[in-house]
Amino acid sequence: MPHDATSRWLRIALSVTLLEFFGPLLRDFSPSHALNPDWVGHARVHLVWLLGFMALSGVVNLYILWFDPTPLRRRLLLSATWQSCNLGGFWFAYLLVPLYGGQMAVPGIHTQILGIDENVFAFTVLSIVMAGVWTALLSGGARKVDDAHA
Repeated sequence: MPHDATSRWLRIALSVTLLEFFGPLLRDFSPSHALNPDWVGHARVHLVWLLGFMALSGVVNLYILWFDPTPLRRRLLLSATWQSCNLGGFWFAYLLVPLYGGQMAVPGIHTQILGIDENVFAFTVLSIVMAGVWTALLSGGARKVDDAHA
């Protein structure tokens, strides 16, 4: 794949994966989460703080990917690293559910896709896309991303 096509594919893939920075804001600023009167008020503050951080991170990631004048390879690596932290944070929370008494799905709110919890399904798909991004970034072909085609 030519370098300009590779860089375009990487920016599109990273734009798709960064949508997860916005999903929780749309889904969790609701009566089931941030507006849930049964939640301790301080826990709601932390959730809204996290939602704000995630949404602002998504905006900054979009800027980095499409508008920042920094060399493209550096922008791709920064965005992929930042987004991998977001994905890793989900898997961290998922794996530690038994230790802190968490619950992945709220009955009546969350659904299943192909028999898998919707969150686990979505993050699995996003993690697979991110693995493809990292494979391309670390391969010899993507090492010479031509910024002239950015």
